[in-house]
Amino acid sequence: MPAHDLRARYDTVVVGGGHNGLVAAAYLARAGQSVAVVERLGTTGGAAVSTRPFPGVDARISRYSYLVSLLPKKIVADLGLRFATATRDVSSYTPTVREGRPTGLLVGGGEQRTRAAFRELTGGEREYEAWTRFYETTGRVAERVFPTLTEPLPSRDALRERVGDEAAWRLLFEDPIGVGIEEHFTDDLVRGVVLTDALIGTFADAHDASLAQNRCFLYHVIGNGTGDWDVPVGGMGALTDAAAAAARAAGADLVTGHEVTRIETDGAEAEVTYRTADAEGTVAARDVLVNASPQDLARLLGDAPPAPAEGAQLKVNMLLKRLPRLKDTSVDPREAFAGTFHVAEGYGQLAAAHAEAAAGALPSAPPSEIYCHSLTDPTILAPDLVERGYQTLTLFGLHTPARLFAADNDTARADLLKATLAQLDTHLAEPIEDCLALDGDGRPCIEAKTPLDLERDLRLPGGNIFHRELSFPYASEATGRWGVETGHANVLLCGAGAVRGGGVSGIPGHNAAMAVLGH
Repeated sequence: MPAHDLRARYDTVVVGGGHNGLVAAAYLARAGQSVAVVERLGTTGGAAVSTRPFPGVDARISRYSYLVSLLPKKIVADLGLRFATATRDVSSYTPTVREGRPTGLLVGGGEQRTRAAFRELTGGEREYEAWTRFYETTGRVAERVFPTLTEPLPSRDALRERVGDEAAWRLLFEDPIGVGIEEHFTDDLVRGVVLTDALIGTFADAHDASLAQNRCFLYHVIGNGTGDWDVPVGGMGALTDAAAAAARAAGADLVTGHEVTRIETDGAEAEVTYRTADAEGTVAARDVLVNASPQDLARLLGDAPPAPAEGAQLKVNMLLKRLPRLKDTSVDPREAFAGTFHVAEGYGQLAAAHAEAAAGALPSAPPSEIYCHSLTDPTILAPDLVERGYQTLTLFGLHTPARLFAADNDTARADLLKATLAQLDTHLAEPIEDCLALDGDGRPCIEAKTPLDLERDLRLPGGNIFHRELSFPYASEATGRWGVETGHANVLLCGAGAVRGGGVSGIPGHNAAMAVLGH
């Protein structure tokens, strides 16, 4: 939509067309408001997009965010989103070596098979029974906490009462998650598999006193009351395309290539200034929702920005000619890579990687987790690629804080990618490089993104995928009724940096819309 088609005034202007901004716009337009979404980039979607990153190859990759757990079914139903997810039969596979023999832990395929896998790895029933008790506890918490995410913020005491289990509350909200993991489990590899959910994009030790790892863990186990992480059918862009379509169908105006440069407000009326490639303009609104980071919000308002939270991840996208063979021949690669394939993520390995990174060095054995989207959803590949056996791989590396790339991002990226793939190769019967497809120019189909790359490409402060450190989902002195409020009455934060933001959820968008509508 060209700039001259923007009206002079709207009820609400949404700054940023990521998934949360689109959700907010759809809710508000459906409620009868006039709404404009103003997006800097050439397309909507933000970090939740599908792209074809490899020239000459028809493979649509979820380039940044890639799995769905926290998107409430309520939002999908409320907005009539034409979007679906597919479940993964296998939760995870973690290769290791025991007594000189390649083996691993496969979680999935039913209770009997998972129990047998635990028994084979650990030599008894104890770890499986502990696993079952542990995740029964987190499941009960998920059932009680997740519905609150689309309600006004509860107080800490109210949420604690809703959880109704003091041991579970202490496990997740008070003691460092490492305490509970060590109380429940004895096997190093099992402990590591559990801990990984506390470290996604979060640079923290299992016993970090800040409890940043607990907050990350909580958000990874409560999604839709189950904690399941599902595959977006058609890629992550299918969600944002559906949200954009819902907003447009409800009457919202969506413009791209419009960079907002300033927001002025007196608390009752606001004016949004934007620029395009060849012009500058303003649009007035009663309310402004900002689907950007807290740092961008402050910059637009002329306020002092908060300190950025440091990102800590490596994102690697690959297209393969075939899945690699495994040294552990008891597992089919199609099962091993269908769930989350853990590499160098034993409990001790994670602690060692954190210590190395905290001391200023790239981890010598970089921990990572990998999954194959196309095994669950082959629609992201052209039919001829499916026929030829091509597959995608998505790798997410841990304990790689942005500070490690500050001196020379390109060299550090190359060194980290090489070390990360070398760790993967220790569990493969053939090098992963031998399995990579070639693009139309004859180059291997692989791309890697560091925190600094994400900061550059998506304006994520410090490359932090959550925009800032995650918060516990209850009210504090610094929060408002919905956790989206700012120091300006008619300017709300609807991005991942809102309380209860982070991940692909639409929750901040929903909550900001509810705040505008006075719910």
